[in-house]
Amino acid sequence: MSDTPDSVVRTYIESHRAAFLDDLADWLRIPSVSAQPDHAPDVRRSADWLAAKLRETGFPVTEIWETPGAPAVFADWPSDDPAAPTVLVYGHHDVQPAAREDGWSSDPFEPVVRNGRMYGRGAADDKGQVFFHTLGVRAHLAATGRTTPAVHLKLLVEGEEESGSPHFRALAEDRAARLAADVVIVSDTGMWAEDTPTVCTGMRGLADCEIELYGPDQDIHSGSFGGAVPNPATVAARIVASLHDEDERVAVPGFYDGVTPLTDEERALFAALPFDEERWLRTAKSHGTLGEAGHSTLERIWARPTAEVNGIGGGYQGPGGKTIVPSSAQVKLSFRLVAGQDPDRIERAVREWIEAHVPNGVRHKVTFGAATRPCLTPLGHPALQSLVRSMGRAFERTVLFTREGGSGPAADLQDVLGAPVLFLGISVPSDGWHAPDEKVELDLLLKGVETTAYLWGDLAAALR
Repeated sequence: MSDTPDSVVRTYIESHRAAFLDDLADWLRIPSVSAQPDHAPDVRRSADWLAAKLRETGFPVTEIWETPGAPAVFADWPSDDPAAPTVLVYGHHDVQPAAREDGWSSDPFEPVVRNGRMYGRGAADDKGQVFFHTLGVRAHLAATGRTTPAVHLKLLVEGEEESGSPHFRALAEDRAARLAADVVIVSDTGMWAEDTPTVCTGMRGLADCEIELYGPDQDIHSGSFGGAVPNPATVAARIVASLHDEDERVAVPGFYDGVTPLTDEERALFAALPFDEERWLRTAKSHGTLGEAGHSTLERIWARPTAEVNGIGGGYQGPGGKTIVPSSAQVKLSFRLVAGQDPDRIERAVREWIEAHVPNGVRHKVTFGAATRPCLTPLGHPALQSLVRSMGRAFERTVLFTREGGSGPAADLQDVLGAPVLFLGISVPSDGWHAPDEKVELDLLLKGVETTAYLWGDLAAALR
């Protein structure tokens, strides 16, 4: 739907490639590790660097937004068309910790290019994928002759994503009026493979809890008291054993209430992906698959809710035996949620289920962490179709569909702003997010640039 000439876009990108990559390397040199307090000045320096670069790109409004933690960067470039839709791009400028002794082949904060790849912490997660929007909007303007984007374009780049985004929801709520958008684009995801461009259509939510169980006031002799008083370690084992039924479905009553089921079309699209289960098992370091009956592996990790035991403990763990009834036990559980599930409702259901499994004489405490909501973009949404068209033009291939099994702050934007979330990512599994030798494939990075050069015009036409 966009009239942006492909050849003009590609020529512009190629002529600016070297300067774009030099700038990205400069940004990667800033060790913006949000999880380490010693790097707080670097996280701020990263925000300042990005704000300056966005001003240089042409954004007339660029601001540093303070939080109780690390700063975020906001930018706004209104279209000269008052009827144009508004698009908000989300990403993050903080990175995971990294040190040469972790196994890096070179200094993680001194980026190097080898064999068409740029190596450095943040190259893919997420500075590279944030930064391609700067060249993309310039290519869009150059190819169309516009002086402003075809959409009202906003960016929100947070500084605490790698620390769990503890202040992001509050920031989004406080600044909701400034962030208001018709569509949210998240550039913090990836593709299936270099030769298989894909668009993610959803991410699961997350709720997690710790269960503390207390029996006797101290460990007591199992011969003198065992069999006559409740054992909290036994209660913990029974809770864990009752979590799933014989079909590996979560046994918490009401857990599946409201779940948005997969359509036949979505199942067919998942099945169309070149999925090698044996290879996937090797990546998972697992010796077999197991999950909810009636669903494929991809369906289980992308589109079905789950419950996992993250830890269980209690009683004596040392060498040899110690014949006791332990005084306490603990269980840690996490629940991945899909569209249609409400974390608050899940918390209530889990608390009631735990209550029913704890006998008299055992005191218990259940503590839930901050939840993340699931998000899902319907396949027929015009904005999603616009993204698929733009990506297909850039890659000159058919674009397939995936989802993400993990969770992220994107759902907060969907929830607070009431706008659909789209995922535009060009990273591939070999990029090694959070691992030594993180890298980004430069040809794919520039395909991300090209996609956005087409996207703004296409979205402007599609959403009228």
